Amino acid sequence: MKENIKVILKRGLGILLISGMFVACNDDDFFLLKNRNGLGSEVVWNSEGSIDMHLNKTYDNIIPRWPYQTVPDRFDIHLVSDESYYASNAGWGARAMGVFGAALTNHDVRYVGNLYNNNYLSNRYFDIARCNNAIKFIPDSPIDEARKRHFLGQYHTMRAMVYLELCKVYGGVPLVLEPQDPANIEANGRASARQCFEVIVDDLTKAVDYLSDPDYVTTGDHWGRLTAEAAASLKAKALLYWSSPQFNPVSDPKHSYDAARWQTALEANKTAYDLCIAKGHRLVPEYGNIFRIAPGASNPETIISRPYSNSRQNRGHDEERKNRPTSEAGAPFIGYRATLKLLQAYPMKDGSPIGEGNYAYDEVLFWKDRDPRFTATFAHNGSVYPLSSNNNRIQWNYQGAINNGVTESANWAVYTKKFTTPGLAAATVPIQNGVGGSGMDWIEMRFAEVMLNYAECANETGDMATAKRLVREIRQRAGIEAGSNDYGLGTIGSPAQMRDLILNERMIEFAFENKRNSDLRRTRRWHLLSGEPLETIQIIVNDPFTAANLNSGVRETIDINNKESYETYFTTVVLPQPNGYGVINIPEYHNFYTFHNDFVWRGVNIYPTIGWEGGTFDPLDN
Repeated sequence: MKENIKVILKRGLGILLISGMFVACNDDDFFLLKNRNGLGSEVVWNSEGSIDMHLNKTYDNIIPRWPYQTVPDRFDIHLVSDESYYASNAGWGARAMGVFGAALTNHDVRYVGNLYNNNYLSNRYFDIARCNNAIKFIPDSPIDEARKRHFLGQYHTMRAMVYLELCKVYGGVPLVLEPQDPANIEANGRASARQCFEVIVDDLTKAVDYLSDPDYVTTGDHWGRLTAEAAASLKAKALLYWSSPQFNPVSDPKHSYDAARWQTALEANKTAYDLCIAKGHRLVPEYGNIFRIAPGASNPETIISRPYSNSRQNRGHDEERKNRPTSEAGAPFIGYRATLKLLQAYPMKDGSPIGEGNYAYDEVLFWKDRDPRFTATFAHNGSVYPLSSNNNRIQWNYQGAINNGVTESANWAVYTKKFTTPGLAAATVPIQNGVGGSGMDWIEMRFAEVMLNYAECANETGDMATAKRLVREIRQRAGIEAGSNDYGLGTIGSPAQMRDLILNERMIEFAFENKRNSDLRRTRRWHLLSGEPLETIQIIVNDPFTAANLNSGVRETIDINNKESYETYFTTVVLPQPNGYGVINIPEYHNFYTFHNDFVWRGVNIYPTIGWEGGTFDPLDN
């Protein structure tokens, strides 16, 4: 085993440390340095310009992209949930949710990476190695001391980001905190979750200090750089995870519940919230515009983002096309197809759950009198869906519907519109010659998440008033009515009720923002989905009418908000799962995955996670 990890790191970490740091330079001479083990070479660490290029590549590798922009082998395991229909595609995500195919085995989860290259998500320890190099060698650089701190703050933040993501998946992971000499590898075994979180929190504490310099620039061309408030918010998030049931189970006979963790998390989350407020962050006025506001400091809700461009070569993405209907140059992607469960998670417009409050839920006119975030997120049959600068455009979603002279081949009952750009012409939606699309930034963390993290900690420490205040502000921004039940919060009287409400609030506030999978595992509710069907809906045309009748103009007479009128023409049906599919079936031990066989066999003392075949490593021990 010892020799094997030397080989893997000679090919992997060693290659990265010596030459991979120069990838961003696009200069072959950098790959031909005579001092091939010159990890502290003047060429890199003695110049602000070369450090900045190394930093840019590190950002490119670590700051998350749009979730479906790059999906490496088996990565859909980490993207599926009960919010989208993605797991119905018979992929690895279907196996992760247990709806199709064989159950996951030890070799199937490859989040840590499986390749020896410096590409996005190919090898998370390559990402860590980039940060380790910088953290080791920048302190001895002759550059300005203030610039050293700025650089170090960003590297410490990104190293913590990678380790936090690894811990969310595996629980406890090998801790590599120094540049590794391929001839003398020091990485050995999996550290406990506690040890990992201590490193994560320490990195982020340092980062907040380093990035608090008022001369540190993050606007203009520097938009997207990590900030002190970003580091503080990540630290608060890490401590939220450390306090939550995934790492702090309430009724585990082997590991005592530690209520004190929640107090520590509360203090960190309040600090992050206060710092964000002091730095000018706030909720944007309209929920539907969060992702549409022009990139840069004009979006006060953004805490961490990845900038894109539709005019700079190879700096765009294809997510506009993946969200748009076919009639508007779209190719709807199944990851953005809502489940019935998500559609029913939205409360009524007074904040009350379906079946409570002053508004009756109608299964036929399911969009009526709902939380305004519903219509900000979804385009239902017959609704106004502005695209291509047509503010009066109507989206018809019945089977066989034709819009703009184009048949909607996807046959979805609802489309996700929160990531589309109303003013973008259909002709410019596809990426062509490396440019095009919307150029919309990916917002990895926004102020609403900081608020809900804080609310959750307040609730767990007995301060329901603060928890309600924060959720109330989010619901006020959403346009929910105060009503007679305090935005739907008045009937919440226990921490357990508030806990459930906050988790549901996260599901709808962050719909399709890649939070749901992690939230369910963090709260140990991932396996509790077992027995639920993964369902979505379709709109069919009633006899004696046909899609051709409606497409010819009959639909213009339909009042979609009148039940009698609507039911004359349409029926909403639950789309049956394909043959061979079953209900969700997730084992409880999937709260923590295990490393794939390549990583285990070539490592030193890397043992499988308990619950998995041959598993002996318990992340919660120690």
